[in-house]
Amino acid sequence: MWRIILRLRTMNFSIHQVSHIGDRKYNQDRVAYAYSNDTLLLVLADGMGGHLHGEVAASSAIDTFVESFGQYMQSPPADPQAFLADTMRRAHERIMRFPHGTEIGFPGTTCIAALIQNGKMYWGHAGDSRLYVLRDSAVLFKTRDHSMVRQWVEWGMISAEEARTHPQRNQITNCLGGGDDDAFHMEPGETVTLQSGDVILLGSDGLWGPFSDQELAEAFAASRPVADALDNLIVRALDREKGHSDNVTGLAVRWGSGETAHKSTEPVSCILEIN
Repeated sequence: MWRIILRLRTMNFSIHQVSHIGDRKYNQDRVAYAYSNDTLLLVLADGMGGHLHGEVAASSAIDTFVESFGQYMQSPPADPQAFLADTMRRAHERIMRFPHGTEIGFPGTTCIAALIQNGKMYWGHAGDSRLYVLRDSAVLFKTRDHSMVRQWVEWGMISAEEARTHPQRNQITNCLGGGDDDAFHMEPGETVTLQSGDVILLGSDGLWGPFSDQELAEAFAASRPVADALDNLIVRALDREKGHSDNVTGLAVRWGSGETAHKSTEPVSCILEIN
């Protein structure tokens, strides 16, 4: 008699997500992750405009990715990057179908999404929510903001330090929804082969805005649990922006053999509950 043994693939990572309303009336940030077998999805969205219900747009983006991930795992396509682009496009179109009035307009949201599969990370984004890969206490790379202020830095009109406090730093040129279908596009990123100890950090502008790249990298020193590091970063961001803090939201993952093993034959999802 043959004995069949099914071995589940495992991924080793520690993960933590957290959000704080800051000094705003509403928390319009949303964040989630999902995993199954050897695939991990990370997604964060920052809704825009209190009266435009940006939280609805952000929630829609998150829901679209989590729902699509379940379908993705049933029959994974050959191109993970195409999955991210197609899903973000569907989220944009879903937001554009929301009922709206001429005086209210369309809600909008940034979105950053990453898919880690077989130790490789694929990602794409729209807006100024950022993704960082941190390695050996340094920034290996980060996303490029879709904003005029970022463009001015690249043109040499202002410095990176001036951009951090520029009054127009929150004005973005690309988002999901927002009423202009032609303005939306997902910028894809280059595939990254992860190494043990790498930290992947997703953050709304309320999280990364108060810090330099080096400060963010040093916050996740190898000996510090990723949850403690992210919680501390949130507290520091709120303190630095005291009285005028934006919503502050982050999702951090430490990848590697020394982290918690995760395995499941069915998709597991965790959407952070935000009141």
